[in-house]
Amino acid sequence: MKSSILVKLKILVERHKKLQHLLSKPSIITNQHKFRTLSKEYSQLDEVVQCFQQYQSVQEELISIQQMDNEDDEDIRIMFEEEVRKTKAIIADLINRLKILLLPKELNDNCNCFLEIRAGAGGNESGIFAGDLFRMYSKFSEKRGWTLDIITCSESEHGGYKEIITKISGDGAYGMMKFESGGHRVQRIPETESQGRVHTSACTVVIMPEIPKSDFPEIKSSDLKFDAFRASGAGGQHVNTTDSAVRLTHLPTGIVVECQDERSQHKNKAKAMSVLVARIIRAQEIKRAEQVSNTRRDLLGSGDRSDRIRTYNYPQGRVSDHRINLTLYCLNEVMEGNLQSLIEPLIREYQTDQLASLSNEN
Repeated sequence: MKSSILVKLKILVERHKKLQHLLSKPSIITNQHKFRTLSKEYSQLDEVVQCFQQYQSVQEELISIQQMDNEDDEDIRIMFEEEVRKTKAIIADLINRLKILLLPKELNDNCNCFLEIRAGAGGNESGIFAGDLFRMYSKFSEKRGWTLDIITCSESEHGGYKEIITKISGDGAYGMMKFESGGHRVQRIPETESQGRVHTSACTVVIMPEIPKSDFPEIKSSDLKFDAFRASGAGGQHVNTTDSAVRLTHLPTGIVVECQDERSQHKNKAKAMSVLVARIIRAQEIKRAEQVSNTRRDLLGSGDRSDRIRTYNYPQGRVSDHRINLTLYCLNEVMEGNLQSLIEPLIREYQTDQLASLSNEN
């Protein structure tokens, strides 16, 4: 292991010990904000420290084995060599894991996120597929213990949605979901298809982090157009007789957000503002990314319709992620919310790319 990494790890171990001491002090325990902040930092360091301690333990074990390897017996010598080989393989795995744990954490990974699904090409079948994707993400959120709240939706005439925007709240929601942005394509035989032909439809998924209010960019009131109108759809008399639904338009960018989920106009406006800020920041990030030359592939989808990231093929029961050339024959399980088999390989590949980038810089 590089000496620079060892130095950094030893500093983190010392910080971990200091935090452990601080968290036991009455003055910290009684200060809820301070205690919560330090507890979060302690928890984040815990995995790194435990992995490093395991590395040190196995490293000492290797030294002991090598010191014992002084036998003349051929069988014993072969046994020691095999033990050394296995131990070195464990050490290599631990070093790689430590490198990943030391990768810079992305600012918004622990944030809640917004999930937007829009029907694209394919007519009615596209709207139905949007509903299927929403159900898939709902089940995935439920399995992870996250909560999912609908902000606004426009239902399709034949089932599903023309558009649905939701907020997913939970620890690490954006960090886990951010790879879902992009074009999702479905290949299947619609119920209305009498000839048994396979149709192709598409939807667009966009994932955006929820930006804390303290980090909101400055938006001039003159740059915003506010409209109130009566909500449509389910919700009872109050929804249909009160101008509780809101529409916010950011004039410089033309970004429009509607929200009618809450009975209160004030709450709808707050939700719409949160989505609007997330969209503005995302648009700025995409623009910056386009200006920077990057020869490495980008696993974080743009959310553009032409950016096809995944295909769900029902006749063959397979799902393919085109960014990493991954094909799995477990479509039914995926549509029931078992997305880990798709997301985890993406995270590993993303981390590998980050490690490669850091190595090139060094």
